[in-house]
Amino acid sequence: MPIDAAKALAAEPRTGEISWNSKDVQLYHLGIGAGIPATDPDELRYTLESRLHVLPSFATVAGSGSPGVISGLSMPGIDVDLARVLHGGQSLTVHRPLPTAGTATATHRVAAVHDKGKAAVLVLRTEVADAEGPLWTNDAQIFIRGEGGWGGDRGPSARLDPPAGEPDRTVERPVREDQALLYRLCGDWNPLHADPEFAKVAGFERPILHGLCTYGITLKAVVDTLLGGDVTRVRSYVTRFAGVVYPGETLRIRMWRQDGAVRVAVSAVEREDAPVLADTVVEHS
Repeated sequence: MPIDAAKALAAEPRTGEISWNSKDVQLYHLGIGAGIPATDPDELRYTLESRLHVLPSFATVAGSGSPGVISGLSMPGIDVDLARVLHGGQSLTVHRPLPTAGTATATHRVAAVHDKGKAAVLVLRTEVADAEGPLWTNDAQIFIRGEGGWGGDRGPSARLDPPAGEPDRTVERPVREDQALLYRLCGDWNPLHADPEFAKVAGFERPILHGLCTYGITLKAVVDTLLGGDVTRVRSYVTRFAGVVYPGETLRIRMWRQDGAVRVAVSAVEREDAPVLADTVVEHS
């Protein structure tokens, strides 16, 4: 069996030092579409070092501190075909605001392996702390087609009820044709997002946008629209990747206010509002 769940779960965590600086933060922000209009004071908070603040979703790429799809598949007990792999979901818990530069210790492990029958889901956990204590915890859910069926735990399957009523705010965010090429410079080199031939082998008509790029675009829209541009208010952020985005499309982001949280749904405008992100919640102060 390509996935040995017991071996993967029993493996020793991998620990290493990561570091990042303001240039890394700026590149990430540009990779998720910040800086338009370039002279807008609200956008300069994401692009100009003298005003810089850090969108919490930067944690998914900081110092290449998240295992990501490719490196996560090298963990003990895992041997699968990259063309069968998709990012199924992501959750982030922020323990305190992210600094614009820092050095920290990142600890990676396989937190769970779920048997969905026709697929397997790996939960790759990254916990990051610096000298002052915990900074963030990331969970990446990696969906692997054709690798289930060994009789293991199916894991959680509950979906959230749809938000009630009309959204409080709806915004649209265009995705540039070169967005995936720019975003991959943050550290996710999966050829699915750049190589047309690889994308066809994986079952797509052309390269698709990174799910974590859509994840960042969406959090920025929530912060800018409903949280007064204050990135420090974000406490946690969870989503399920319900569909793909092709570079050049437009994202429609619907937001519902709740007590201490924002429910979000994201769709692709040009494909009749095909779902992109679902079961999405941003908890905030």
